[in-house]
Amino acid sequence: MSLDLDKACDATYFLDHDAPDVREFVHRALPADAVSLTDKAVKLYYAVRDGVLYDIYGADLSRQGLRASSIARRGRGFCIHKSILYAAAVRSVGIPSGLVLTDVRNHLSSERLKRLVGGDVFHFHCLTTIYLNGGWIKVTPVFNKALCRLYGIAPLEFDGANDSLHHPYDEHGRRYMEFVRTHGEFLDFPYEMVIAGLSGSSPRLFRGAATVMTGSLAAEALAS
Repeated sequence: MSLDLDKACDATYFLDHDAPDVREFVHRALPADAVSLTDKAVKLYYAVRDGVLYDIYGADLSRQGLRASSIARRGRGFCIHKSILYAAAVRSVGIPSGLVLTDVRNHLSSERLKRLVGGDVFHFHCLTTIYLNGGWIKVTPVFNKALCRLYGIAPLEFDGANDSLHHPYDEHGRRYMEFVRTHGEFLDFPYEMVIAGLSGSSPRLFRGAATVMTGSLAAEALAS
């Protein structure tokens, strides 16, 4: 499915790229020599991948907490938060973008994380799609390099030309992640659909607007 290019650079409620916090994030991420849109897409990818801590524990799933401006200010979150921020950041420099929602099976989840999400299938995993050089590219600015190293997973790179998706194997040849289902592509984050779906599949994620469990994926990797 291709998104409407005429709307794929708009500021929206969740992709609020006109907000000062998003603009400041983009300004810090882009050096003066990032001139082309491809350069900017790549630099922003690494700014989100490695500059925003990936952690599912303690993540804010409220409407306000899932706005790009809130994510830029807080500097942490999981796939949904990081993909929202990246989609907003590239829109701010004129690159059309959208969000892609999928279900994925994670073969290397800790037992504690499986209890939190309700098994090894992570529902409504989020990545982005961006429009560059005449075509749509899928991009996953999610797992930061330091966390990947702790879990023995090669970090995903992005060259501005090819899809950046989950590696199917870790560095030891074990199955890591596989896509199970695609829910669709969206110009803004479909909050009601995702929260209703997660409430059914992963009820332990919720206590009001925040996650129930506290902890650290990095600490779990070091302890294993």
